[in-house]
Amino acid sequence: MDRIPMTAEGYAQLEIELKNLKSVERPAVIAAIAEAREHGDLSENAEYHAAREKQGFIEGRIKELEAVISVAEVIDTSQLSGDVVRFGATVMVADEETDEETTYQIVGQHEADLEKGKISVSSPLARGLIGKSLGDSVEVRTPGGMKSYEIIEVDYK
Repeated sequence: MDRIPMTAEGYAQLEIELKNLKSVERPAVIAAIAEAREHGDLSENAEYHAAREKQGFIEGRIKELEAVISVAEVIDTSQLSGDVVRFGATVMVADEETDEETTYQIVGQHEADLEKGKISVSSPLARGLIGKSLGDSVEVRTPGGMKSYEIIEVDYK
């Protein structure tokens, strides 16, 4: 299986989620199933079926996180520098049409969160930015059509 690039922060978040699922969520759902079983007839017991469904979700998420963590390649972005955009870079871009400035950090797909300004390395914008330098113009195909951005800042925090 291919390695999955990830920042140290993203890797730590996945480990925290996995630990929580194993030590808090899993025991809680097992207890809920045991309690629902005590209520008798399982065929019409909504609490039992809901707990079993939640257990299935938790077990699936645990397997997914263990698989991702096992092939994660943590990239230490603090060791990177320069004006060329690479994985882990925090990039400020200006929309060349509206002059609106936006900042994004290029991260692994499992840690991407647009609301926090973290975009996946496989997103169209990140693919357009990688390899470009400060001051370069980048054209990206978006759902709304082609957009042009100018790179106005590159930082490796």
